[in-house]
Amino acid sequence: MARSMHVRRPATLASLAAELGVSRTTVSNAYNRPDQLSPELRRRVLDTARRLGYPGPDPVARSLRTRKAGAVGLLLTENLSYAFRDPAAIGFLEGLALACEDAGTGLLLVPANPEREDVASVHRAGVDGFVVYSVPDDDPHLAAVLERPVPTVVCDQPDLGTVDRVGIDDRGAMYELAKHLISLGHRRVGVVCMRLARDRNDGFVTADRQHAAHFHVQRNRLSGLAEAFSEAGVDWSQVPVVERFDHNTASGASGAAQVLDKDPQITALICTSDVLALGAMTEAARRGLRVPHDLTVTGFDGIRAGEEAGLTTVRQPVLEKGRAAGKLLLDASERSRPRSVNLSTELIIGKTSGPPRGGAEERWFGP
Repeated sequence: MARSMHVRRPATLASLAAELGVSRTTVSNAYNRPDQLSPELRRRVLDTARRLGYPGPDPVARSLRTRKAGAVGLLLTENLSYAFRDPAAIGFLEGLALACEDAGTGLLLVPANPEREDVASVHRAGVDGFVVYSVPDDDPHLAAVLERPVPTVVCDQPDLGTVDRVGIDDRGAMYELAKHLISLGHRRVGVVCMRLARDRNDGFVTADRQHAAHFHVQRNRLSGLAEAFSEAGVDWSQVPVVERFDHNTASGASGAAQVLDKDPQITALICTSDVLALGAMTEAARRGLRVPHDLTVTGFDGIRAGEEAGLTTVRQPVLEKGRAAGKLLLDASERSRPRSVNLSTELIIGKTSGPPRGGAEERWFGP
């Protein structure tokens, strides 16, 4: 004859309090406000809870009661893996995580595929506020975030003027880098830039597309280059600018190839990120071009791999960006208008920039 199985029902907050002979508030405090109990009493509550199988307060019920999720949402209009693959994104994520740690709150990544318009992930996210990391001004996920009745901080882009923002002077930083190249004697240059809009375009960029770019960080970096080289007498409309939708070294290599195929006589290749620049250096080596003797290559960001390669670049404080964005979001003080944090950058003169060679006949093409 089969024996009936008796399954013990899990303990509840009320049954645990009765077992201990304390109030339910005392049990709750053991989990949520441990400073309200003596160490001995809290240890006794937790030990008894483990013995009776009490799992702790229901976080869903608690969030409904307090109207607090206990987490910050990071909107990243990329696939989830991008946050752990892209060096600048990794640094930003670390800084944001440090701010969340300091505040004792969680962090929820809310990825959004850049080629889809499904905003359900934004609506489903149980968060107390959003940090929006570098999205175009027409992104539907951004619009969905702004519809939520929670505080929002934008990092880098877009500059809405209506919400808190953390960023840098992208135009000024790139202008300074361009001035460095001009001082070396470069006038015949090409550019490989990150995506300018939500539509995929892996090719040359018209002046109109540059001016109308929905990613204003890239628009500002290109604008800084155009301003500096125009002042030096260069017709910017004749400068080959190639856009890449995906941000990786392979895109940098293919973008560099496209520019060099169009104008093999350029003396400097300016990339709007270090990742693209590292790919461009790989393509230069494949063609037998020495950097910087035959081709100067520059980047933007100041990532570790670029530093190890001796890349001439603009270093920006990506970790501090994340920390500053988190602090702004988690600051509960009253404010009457949006706040803006503008962080400083540093031009790094590495070993990948030098004066242009005198002419094509002086180029060395290696074995």
